[in-house]
Amino acid sequence: MTRTLAGRIFTPQGAIDGALRIGPDGRIEAIDGAPVPAGREREGATRLLLPGFIDLHVHGGGGRDVMEGGDAALQVARRHAQHGTTSLLATTMTAPVEDLRMALQPVGALCRAAAPGAARILGIHLEGPFINAGKLGAQPDYARPVALAELRQLDALAPIRLLTLAPEVPGNMEAIASLVAAGYRVQIGHTLGTYEDGVQALQRGASGFTHLFNAMTPLHHRMPGMVGAALAHAQFAEVIPDLLHVHPGAIRAALRSIPCLYCVTDSTAATGMPDGEYRLGRQPVTKCLGGVRLADGTLAGSTLTMDRALRNLVDVIGVPLADAVRRVSTHAADFLGVADRGRLAVGGWADVVVVDAGLRVHEVFVEGAAVDVAHAG
Repeated sequence: MTRTLAGRIFTPQGAIDGALRIGPDGRIEAIDGAPVPAGREREGATRLLLPGFIDLHVHGGGGRDVMEGGDAALQVARRHAQHGTTSLLATTMTAPVEDLRMALQPVGALCRAAAPGAARILGIHLEGPFINAGKLGAQPDYARPVALAELRQLDALAPIRLLTLAPEVPGNMEAIASLVAAGYRVQIGHTLGTYEDGVQALQRGASGFTHLFNAMTPLHHRMPGMVGAALAHAQFAEVIPDLLHVHPGAIRAALRSIPCLYCVTDSTAATGMPDGEYRLGRQPVTKCLGGVRLADGTLAGSTLTMDRALRNLVDVIGVPLADAVRRVSTHAADFLGVADRGRLAVGGWADVVVVDAGLRVHEVFVEGAAVDVAHAG
């Protein structure tokens, strides 16, 4: 069945007022309309068609955690689809290999076929276990050096598209080139590494930074740390714009320094749920006052959704809407090397979010199929 959506359409060439036609195969058949002057994309518009949001760091949502296994990842993908996320990476916690196998086993099938009403799961973000035990953040203490045999076993269960590692851990720096050659994208995170470690890791093939500013050595003018390496050299990095993890001023600094800075939620089971007790992998966490924390007060993921991330970028940080759209969609797709998502273009998947003038989600389409957003929390 062919479907036509009308409104102000955000394309890679700029916004237009017109119509977008979705073919029976779930791909965009045509986009037609009149161009909108740059800088005036939000003026007078009541119905905006944006590329579906892409979230490369999702632990949970709706009371479920990816590490539970079973149907947890599916339910998480359904909850985030209600908030405009049309594709994501299911993200693990640092854990024994048996726990990781249990979590990844059911995700493999979801990566191979779309599930009704759910964001498409593109693969796994393995956030640990190859991190520094001295910079766990909210990760459980199961950190260990890169083990290629373990990684191959996990990849056979579900495709690992992205992995986080600390390059200063013995053996990890030397493994980066082999990991990249094998097709994995490597991000630097949960690290006590120096500026020099970060630069060397990038030279060896690492290409991003996990939740920039958080769980890494900070910037000091005589010891620029891993944050300094990112600000000075990175093309890509993820940031959590919930306004708790990173001050708006720090986000503005990163926006000026890192061309393709993109947003992630680092969302947990507490996302879309009332205050109370939840789990993040093996860790008990508490949601209160909009945040999620361990018992000692450490931030433990977030309750952020990507539609809120977009509103925070535009309405709080002051990012122009067209640029903000790229930072919740296009840059993440480019980072993964995915050409047919993250932009509204003929031939690409019809992953579309329809929002109003206040950037509130009204309709979501994943590969051309409508998502029920009526009960979004």
